[in-house]
Amino acid sequence: MNLRRFIPIFDDSVSEWGLEARLLRWLTLVWLFVGLIMLFSASYAVADVRHDDGLYYFKRQLLWVLVALILFNIVVNLPLRKFLGMSHWFMFLLLGLIFVTMIPGVGKNELGAARRLVGPVPIQPSELIKPFLVLQSARVFGQWEQLSWRVRLTWLGIFCLVILGILAQPNLSTASLCGMTIWLIALAAGLPYKYLGGTAVGGVLLAVLSVSFREYQRKRVMSFLNPWADATGDGYQLVQSLLAIGSGNTWGAGFGLSQQKLFYLPIQDTDFIFSVFAEEFGFVGSVVLLVMLGLFATLGLIVALKTTHPTYRLIAIGVTIVMVGQSLLHIGVATGVLPTTGLPLPMFSYGGNSMIASLVAAGLLIRVARESSEAEVIPLRRGGRNRPERLTQRKKF
Repeated sequence: MNLRRFIPIFDDSVSEWGLEARLLRWLTLVWLFVGLIMLFSASYAVADVRHDDGLYYFKRQLLWVLVALILFNIVVNLPLRKFLGMSHWFMFLLLGLIFVTMIPGVGKNELGAARRLVGPVPIQPSELIKPFLVLQSARVFGQWEQLSWRVRLTWLGIFCLVILGILAQPNLSTASLCGMTIWLIALAAGLPYKYLGGTAVGGVLLAVLSVSFREYQRKRVMSFLNPWADATGDGYQLVQSLLAIGSGNTWGAGFGLSQQKLFYLPIQDTDFIFSVFAEEFGFVGSVVLLVMLGLFATLGLIVALKTTHPTYRLIAIGVTIVMVGQSLLHIGVATGVLPTTGLPLPMFSYGGNSMIASLVAAGLLIRVARESSEAEVIPLRRGGRNRPERLTQRKKF
């Protein structure tokens, strides 16, 4: 095996990939580059004050990017069947870690939620589980008709445990994203509407109960309806975000010239990084970002339509939902279309766990594109005599 293939800058096999795989790779790298540039701008001022080093967050993000890129290249160069064969083990491991984060002294409590493990490496299992949740749900729903009801109910129970575990941290936004991803993959797999309808109603009721029992979540929902009613209290984050986006006007204030990131806009390098982007690059820059997301979604759907393997098709759909859906939810929160929740913008927001999950997910989509397009036409000859050639395809994994 050529180990050079697993290091991004030395991977010389890219020229042999299919068109969709190459386009997705370049789009992913452009998305990553723009995200790093934006993080540099959004985090510099706050890092300079908190750590006496304006590059504090940026340098750490670069280290995570290097690790994530190596994992990304491993994913795009290994057969999907290997990842599908071990996805359930990662699911069990990360599900266990999700519940471990809620143990006092083991989980790190930040902003009222225990989402990370205490230690030198900040592991956030609710982020890392996303690509494996896509793999396993695609695996289950892709062969739904061949499974016994015992196996079906077992995996549905495990999926519910994942969502309930994330919800208990509490992390309503990530739990909602995971729930919607599983539900949409099931919808794409063609499961009966009576099951999907009942599940959707149950999910909505669960979200309502979570908001009802947690006062801070209820206040967020109410402040989202009218943030200006309490502009210095519960509506402060959204008000500052709207001020940042509105200040961008048509062309933006210019790279690095955002005013709201100077300790007016909270959590500007993670949950509200789009607000800084919109202020610095304006309406035009925001439209370009949305076009990029649209291109990624279009390529993802093309890949899903081209592949003949039902499980691989669901993987492509699931990854597209996670990457583009999470981005749109983040933008919706920043613009006041959705209630204020803590959801990072993939490959923009600061955080190594989100970066690894995003690049691994993108790598899975590219791998589906490779396996659906890498085929060669070979002639078949019978009886040693030259006959009219028939065309067939042989997959290369």
